[in-house]
Amino acid sequence: MHIQLVRHATLKVAYGGRTFLIDPMFSDAGELPAVPNTPNQRANPLVDLPFSVEEVLAGVDAIVITHTHRDHLDEKAMSLLPRNLPVFCQQPDEEMLLQQGFSQVTAIKDEHDWQGIRLNRTAGQHGTGEIGKAMGPVSGFVLQAPGEPTLYMAGDTIWCDEVGQTIQRFSPDAIVVFAGAARFLAGDPITMTKEDIASVAAAAPDSHVLVAHMETWNHCLLSRSELREFLGEHKLQKRVLVPNDGEIVAHL
Repeated sequence: MHIQLVRHATLKVAYGGRTFLIDPMFSDAGELPAVPNTPNQRANPLVDLPFSVEEVLAGVDAIVITHTHRDHLDEKAMSLLPRNLPVFCQQPDEEMLLQQGFSQVTAIKDEHDWQGIRLNRTAGQHGTGEIGKAMGPVSGFVLQAPGEPTLYMAGDTIWCDEVGQTIQRFSPDAIVVFAGAARFLAGDPITMTKEDIASVAAAAPDSHVLVAHMETWNHCLLSRSELREFLGEHKLQKRVLVPNDGEIVAHL
């Protein structure tokens, strides 16, 4: 297994002899409006892709969509993604993806086996209170295959009971968390904070944690430098990895 952080939540995951593209977002820097009611109003995304869309799509066998917010599946990606690739998603997003012309959409309620790989859908909380409800349903996915480490991609969630239960159930060898401490002008963060990441690491002491979803979207306020400093202070820097855009992390 190896994982490449493309940008934000977009990942390429080589697993079980197949390559998955996770949450493709292809817009150029500044092409999309800022999320309203947030502490800064910079246009999104804040940075360009580290390489071309053609390179991102090279070798991809299947697509995984954790949810369909614009920073996880944008209009540019929907216009460029091959419609014949298998797409795995949560049930609420199935109809929209079919309407967009994808011909092999599988909405996973609990688990699904594909090409010798088991995809387990997991739950989370995209924030708290009324904001969390307004953000809608989100999912993560656990990948399992013979001879491969167990990989848990948590999706857009804060630290919550659902994440802890997933860790307890699957004992993942590697965990990808979507961080950035995204927030609005009011309310709590809707993605993981540095403290949430520490909670994940504490709950999974035998797992490597990889942090994505940073420094790309205007309301993600936690920077890589701040997170790395925090991890050093808590002696987590060897187990919690904070890759740069385009970086490949092999054999977690």
